[in-house]
Amino acid sequence: MLGVMPTSQAQRMAQDQGLDLVEITPNAQPPVCKIMDYGKFRYEESIKAKKARKAQKVQQVKEIKFHPGTDVGDLKHKLTQIRGFLADGNKVKISLQFRGRENAHRDIGEDKIAEILGMLADDCTVEQAPRTDGRIHSCLIGPKRAGKGAQPRPADNGIRINVSPKTE
Repeated sequence: MLGVMPTSQAQRMAQDQGLDLVEITPNAQPPVCKIMDYGKFRYEESIKAKKARKAQKVQQVKEIKFHPGTDVGDLKHKLTQIRGFLADGNKVKISLQFRGRENAHRDIGEDKIAEILGMLADDCTVEQAPRTDGRIHSCLIGPKRAGKGAQPRPADNGIRINVSPKTE
């Protein structure tokens, strides 16, 4: 912390040390500058940005298609697929397509989507309510989010260690 000084004096100090004068917060009054090696600073910032990108999880939208006549066995198989996608952290678009005479009985398809959402109620959150777009009735679900402070706790291995301060 060298205090407030003219820019020319700060630049001269940076040159004497063989470093650069870098403006950190230009909007502050007066602007805040730092004497540092700018090349090293840029390198460290790029490393931080790389680590942030690497830690980022890309979420995909998977789609599972049904028909109003989808039977119980196929339905159970597709439900296990959906649960697997949700466990991986992906969103799932559930589409129910009407073909031919099925268009006359759209209520059956809407009931089928409601049944599927009822079976998955414990595993997901509905992000987009079921809606009809032409011949396709669809909705979007995502993985269940843990509430604030509801992070998973580490497994208890049964060992307790009590540490008390020494008294002499």
